[in-house]
Amino acid sequence: MEHPFGIDFGGTGIKGAPVDLEVGDFAHDRVRIDTPKPATPQAVARVFEEIVGSFATSTKPVGVTVPGIVRHGVVLSAANIDKSWIGEDADAIFTEALGREVHVVNDADAAGLAEAEYGAAKGRRGLVMVITLGTGIGSAMIWNGELVPNSELGHLELDGAVAEVTTATSAREREGLTWEAWSERLTTYFRHLERLFTPDLFVIGGGVSKSWDKFGHLIRVDTEMVPATLQNRAGIVGAALVAHRKAGSPD
Repeated sequence: MEHPFGIDFGGTGIKGAPVDLEVGDFAHDRVRIDTPKPATPQAVARVFEEIVGSFATSTKPVGVTVPGIVRHGVVLSAANIDKSWIGEDADAIFTEALGREVHVVNDADAAGLAEAEYGAAKGRRGLVMVITLGTGIGSAMIWNGELVPNSELGHLELDGAVAEVTTATSAREREGLTWEAWSERLTTYFRHLERLFTPDLFVIGGGVSKSWDKFGHLIRVDTEMVPATLQNRAGIVGAALVAHRKAGSPD
């Protein structure tokens, strides 16, 4: 049985696998290859070819996460990847390279959509905000199961500073903050999101979600807050889901 394919493109590694959308998990073990340097679209496309070529030939669409803003397949920002991505029609580049329909999506959006479809936010209505805490802060807004793309809420300004600079997991590690001290900053951040959006649910992702029991109870907000469940599978699963939904569409 053929399955859509998901690729998670990060700063250090590129991972991919076919995805069984019936269950929201890999259909086969993923393949990982180090991200090339420089990670230009053409160099990355060659890695995609190698990863996809590791599996049986398929005509199903491919979804790709990108750590940047994506609008109609065009990459508009490149904070943590090669600047040559900016303005490139990544959908077209990768569709030509792979000979299969390819759709690119922001990495946090892909993870958020996967959590809404298969994970911690499955079956939840209203506004779900999936916030990933890592090197930066990624965000995905899901309204009744539909993605509102490119929210970029890690870039909100708090007390004169960009939120992700002072509040991401990297800030806790860089400054040696205790869980309690870091949670004070997280409380400020999530209260700000509450005032702006009045969400029905926060889902907290990123690698630190594995340590939820150390800090989750310390964040003081009114909105229900739970840890993500798909963890490092979310990007690949969400990318494949996006590609499946967009297959054949003019977007």
